Amino acid sequence: MYSSGDGPGRRRPRLSDQETERRMLDTALAMVNRDGLTVGLDHLGFEDVIRDAGVARAAVYRRWPYKDLFFADLLRELAAGAAPAAAADGEAARRLVAAVLAERAAELASPQGRHDLVTELLRVTAAGDLETVSGSPEWRTYLALQATFLSLPEGDVRADVQAALARSERRFADRIARGWETVATALGYRVRPDSGGSFALIGTMAAATIRGLVIMAAADPELLTRRVPGNPTGASAAADWSLLGMAAASIAVTYLEPDPDAG
Repeated sequence: MYSSGDGPGRRRPRLSDQETERRMLDTALAMVNRDGLTVGLDHLGFEDVIRDAGVARAAVYRRWPYKDLFFADLLRELAAGAAPAAAADGEAARRLVAAVLAERAAELASPQGRHDLVTELLRVTAAGDLETVSGSPEWRTYLALQATFLSLPEGDVRADVQAALARSERRFADRIARGWETVATALGYRVRPDSGGSFALIGTMAAATIRGLVIMAAADPELLTRRVPGNPTGASAAADWSLLGMAAASIAVTYLEPDPDAG
């Protein structure tokens, strides 16, 4: 077999078993990222992956005598790399705070002004976060991977995928928690000591809310664009809120308060 562009007298270098394995998995991952993941991997053809990877069939079947063995390894690989697009993480939150403060710095002079700023940040970021994750191919793949995991029989593959997905969930919640902490600290807020909460808990609750709305919106897309006029935080004025924004406001009212030690 000759590689294109090498000329008729130059053979393509033989790949090691490890290189064959890596190329097969990377090719399949690229196909999933391009085409998305359905529940299960039935839309992926084993022979298609071999062809696109440009590897020797004999080497592939030596590594994976049955295609189910390859797809089991691919599920592990997908789960290990699964990282659903997060809402504003710490860095994104810092940029947002800086932009808002540049426009409305005068409001920092009073407690009500700071409260209004926190409210506006919650309202704006929640709407943007929901739009980001709902349109993310990574999220669709991630949710399909979760559904595939639930259909796996008990065994090593299910246990490995479960452990990898759990790590991914924690990373997602941690990024959200850092975003909340960045905004709260910058505007002189803290977790209310007697609330039983923490920024880690807030991140977990917010992540669960995002997931729930995205799943529900698959059947009812209007949930993503619905706006509710209201003033859930007692700000100076009412505004139109996304559903995720209303949920975020509820979390903030429950767990956050002005920090008496803030400068």
